[in-house]
Amino acid sequence: MKIAFTTKGKEWDSMMDARFGRTEYILVYDDENDNMEVVDNTDVVNEAHGAGPKTAERLFNLKPDILITGNGPGGTAASVLEKTEIKIYTGAGDMTVKDAYEAFKENKLNQI
Repeated sequence: MKIAFTTKGKEWDSMMDARFGRTEYILVYDDENDNMEVVDNTDVVNEAHGAGPKTAERLFNLKPDILITGNGPGGTAASVLEKTEIKIYTGAGDMTVKDAYEAFKENKLNQI
């Protein structure tokens, strides 16, 4: 299973980013292969409009099964992601990536 995290850094101990659209990085963890891919998303951080849809498109191309984030995607990005089969979990904004992964495994996050 591939799990995508919105983060402020590139490591397991990096803090999650509560923002979806303007997240600095997307970490994709493949738990079957114990492999982590880091995707730089900083090109959308200063976008005046359209950061969410651009991040949603980038996420779609990564083909994760799960997205773990802080507050969840906003309006337009949520509309884009609704058309995918990606399961979205929120509530990880104040955690590290590792803590968010553990919270997900323990069913402590909110599925939207």
